[in-house]
Amino acid sequence: MIVASEDGVLAPFNAAGVLTASDVHVARRVARLSGATVDDDVLLATALAVRAVRTGSTCVQLDRIGETIVDRSDDESGTLTWPPVDRMVRALAASELVTGSPSGPLKPLALAESDDGPLLYLRKYFRQEQSVRQILDARAAGRPDVDAAAVSTAIEASFGAADDAGYDRQRAAAALAATSWTTVLAGGPGTGKTYTVARILAMMEELLGADVRVGLCAPTGRAAAQLQTVIGEYSRTHHKLHSDPKAVTVHRLLGSRPDGTFVRGAGNRLPFDVVVVDETSMLPVTMMCRLLESLRSDTRLILVGDPHQLVSVEAGAVLADLVDRGLGAVDTAELPPAFETAASIGDGDFTDDERAALAHGVITLRRGHRFGNRIGDVAEAVNAGDAERVLELVAGDSDAQGGADRTVTLVDPDELDSVRASVVGWAGDLADAARSGDASAAVAALRSHRVLCAHRIGRFGVAGWSRRILGWIGDDLGARPMDGAWYAGEPLLVTANDRAQEVYNGDSGVVIADGDSLAAVFERGDQVKRLHPSQLGDVVPVYAMTIHRSQGSQFSEVTVVLPPADAELLTRELLYTAITRARDRVRIVGTPDALRAAVGRRVARASGLRTQLREVGG
Repeated sequence: MIVASEDGVLAPFNAAGVLTASDVHVARRVARLSGATVDDDVLLATALAVRAVRTGSTCVQLDRIGETIVDRSDDESGTLTWPPVDRMVRALAASELVTGSPSGPLKPLALAESDDGPLLYLRKYFRQEQSVRQILDARAAGRPDVDAAAVSTAIEASFGAADDAGYDRQRAAAALAATSWTTVLAGGPGTGKTYTVARILAMMEELLGADVRVGLCAPTGRAAAQLQTVIGEYSRTHHKLHSDPKAVTVHRLLGSRPDGTFVRGAGNRLPFDVVVVDETSMLPVTMMCRLLESLRSDTRLILVGDPHQLVSVEAGAVLADLVDRGLGAVDTAELPPAFETAASIGDGDFTDDERAALAHGVITLRRGHRFGNRIGDVAEAVNAGDAERVLELVAGDSDAQGGADRTVTLVDPDELDSVRASVVGWAGDLADAARSGDASAAVAALRSHRVLCAHRIGRFGVAGWSRRILGWIGDDLGARPMDGAWYAGEPLLVTANDRAQEVYNGDSGVVIADGDSLAAVFERGDQVKRLHPSQLGDVVPVYAMTIHRSQGSQFSEVTVVLPPADAELLTRELLYTAITRARDRVRIVGTPDALRAAVGRRVARASGLRTQLREVGG
C-alpha cells in the first residue's frame, strides 16, 4: 500500500514495495516522538529495522541491505539508490534514536558491531537477543557435578547395553545432556530425536532420582500433544517414567496472561530440574528469551529440533543460530571427562567441528529411520543447495519409467493424471474406512496422503488445489454433500487450540460413521480420540494444507505444489520441510525453474546471535 502523504526519503522505497505503509508510519512516528531532528539516512534505517522484524529478522545487516532487503519480485526495487553504509552508520551512531533523545529516555534503536558487520536493531529485540546470549553463555560456563560411572550406568539402564559395532550418537546425546546445563539436540526427520528424548528422561530419573521434576513443552499445542504421545508410549511400553511429565505449550508452561505478560520470569522461576522444548525451530527469539529468564541456573535445558526446517513466523531463527554458533565455535572449550567416558566415543567418532560443537552443547543426529534413501538423498541435496543434483534425482515422469526409482518425482503442472489418480484413490480409501465406522483404518487412510502448498490462496495455494481436488473426487467418485452437513469420509483440519476437547491447531481428523450418528476421530499415537462433530469449534475440510501447517506431521505420500519461480515464499527451507513430511513417496508438481529457484533461495533472517556483539553509541 502506498502512503499518499509520504513525499520524503521513504517514498521511493514504499513505491518499490520494499517498505509497506506500516513500516513508513512507524518510522515517522518514532521520529516525531523523539523530539529530535532525524537525518534521512537514520529515518530510512529505522523503517528498515521495522521491516526486518515484520519479515522475521531481529536486525538489519547494514552492509548487505542492497542484497537482502530488496524485494526480489519487484523490478522497480533494483533501481533504488541506497545510501553509503559508512555514512548511514555514522549518522546512526550520532542519532538521538540510538544515544537518547532530548524529550526523554527514548532510545528505540540499537546499533552494534559484529563479525557480520554493523547491525541495527529495534532495541526491544536487541535486549532480548543479548539476554539469550548472556544466559546461555552463563549456563555454558559451568557443568553439572556428575560422576562418569553413574552417568554410564544410567545410560545403560535407559538405552540398554552399548552396540559393539561402534558409538551411538543417541547415547552420546544422553551423555551430553547429563553433563551440560544446555543441550541442543538437532537432526532431520526420522533421526530419532524424540526417541532419544524419551530415553534421556529415563536416564535422568536413574541419575537424579525418581522424583526428578520434568517440564515438557513445544511452541504449538499440536507439537506438544505429539511429544506427549511419544513420551507416553515409551513410558507404557519400554521404561515406566515415574515423573509422568505432561507436555504443554511454551506459553502455558510460562503462564501466559491475557495482556501478553507471563507469570514466570526472573522473579518467579520454573520449578523443574529438566526442561525439554520440542520443535524449537518454531520458537521465536521473544519466547526463547522469556523461557531462559524463567529457568533456574541448575535446570538442565534440552532444545530439540531440525534447524533446516521452516522457522518461526515471528522474528528470529534461534535453533539455527545456536547450531551454527556451536559449529562455528573457534575457542578452546573442552568436553568434560564425564562426557568422554559415558559417551564411549573415540577421537575419530566426531569431526573436529563436531567436537567443538559438542563442547558448546550441540549434537546433531545423522542416521535417518523414517524414509527411503531417495527421499533422504533429495533432502540432503536440497540442504546443500545443489539444484542440479536435485533435478537429477527427480528428473522425468518416472511413473512411465518402468524400473526407475519412483520414490521422488517431478510432475509437469499440465500433466496431473498420476496426481489425480493418487488423490482420488486416497479419498476413496478414506470414504470406505469412514463409512464402515473403522476408526483405526480411517485415521490410517487419512495419513496415507496429503497435498502441501506454499500459499493459502490462489491457483497454486490451498484454496485453488482444494477446489481442484473436490472436482476430481466429484467426477470420479460421485458428488459429495454440498450443504455444509457433516459426512462420513470428510477430512478435517483444526484451526484453533481447544484445551477442553484436547484438540489443537493443526490437528487432522476424519468424520466416520458411528452407528446411526457420526464421530470425528483423531489419531493419538496408538490410540484414537473420538468426539462428536458438534464438539468441534474451529475446523475446516482439509483436502490440501500449507507446508507451514504440516510441520511435525508425517504422511506415507505427499504431493508438493510449487508456486512460480519468482514467488517470495519459495525457499530451500520450504521445499525441505515439504519433502521430509513423506515416508515413502513424494510428487513435486512444478517446473524445473521453480525447483531450481527453491533450492537456490534460502530464508534470509538477519540475526546477531551467531556472533559476539559490541553496542555502538548506546
